[in-house]
Amino acid sequence: MYRIMKRKQLAPSIVLLEVEAPAVAAKVEPGQFVIVHMDEHSERIPLTVMDFNRERGTITIVIQDVGYSSCMINLMQEGSAFQDFVGPLGSASEIENLGTVVCIGGGLGIAPVHPIARALKAAGNHVISVLGSRSADLLILEEEMRAVSDEVVIATNDGSLGVQGFVTDGLAHILAQGTKVNAIWAIGPMIMMKAVVEYTRPLGIKTIVSLNPIMVDGTGMCGACRVSVGNETKFACVDGPEFDGHLVDFDLAMQRLNYYKDEENRAKAHGMCGIEGGHH
Repeated sequence: MYRIMKRKQLAPSIVLLEVEAPAVAAKVEPGQFVIVHMDEHSERIPLTVMDFNRERGTITIVIQDVGYSSCMINLMQEGSAFQDFVGPLGSASEIENLGTVVCIGGGLGIAPVHPIARALKAAGNHVISVLGSRSADLLILEEEMRAVSDEVVIATNDGSLGVQGFVTDGLAHILAQGTKVNAIWAIGPMIMMKAVVEYTRPLGIKTIVSLNPIMVDGTGMCGACRVSVGNETKFACVDGPEFDGHLVDFDLAMQRLNYYKDEENRAKAHGMCGIEGGHH
């Protein structure tokens, strides 16, 4: 069993869990993910790794209550345990010294961008992080991102903190200062990543995105996570989750992501997690 060593509420409907998983912690690299299984009655959920500690043998994950299973996981407390905690899965981020890099995290995407920013800084890059949320009270992990970045720009939709607008407005703020950016990592909702790549495409700035399609087994067997990249079919679980954003067919990816929305809502409505507690 994989015990929860620490639980922290980061924002309404967003919870951080540090889980005892020494075998995973020994091997995991930035950019990779795990699949968790709460008990024999629950579904398997892919979650990107927010942090890892090889000495303590722990993996930190951040979960947002979006469906029935994620809602149930968010109700778990310190001392309780997952039945299964599989990983590391997927390909690790390609980390090298590129010069000045921008790490963009939108909403929950701030969690997976954290270990990538830390590794890029350790590799000698000048790391500028752009953190986005709808409002100041929904912004997560600001302190942790400041610790691994040289500069941090915050963008909130309502202007309650930092630049008013989207993460693209935060990126525009950086570029307007004449900063030469060598590469960008952007992780967040599909619509956000699409907006970033459309912004950077004419500028010719290499932009890496991390895709989060529907996933079942995480080993390339089921094909549920297929995405179109450069007109080729790729499996996000084994070929990704990171891809060149300028080659991703985001419209197709977003269409596939919405396949089970109605079922998720029905499951939440009939379970312990009422729709009101959800975040859609």
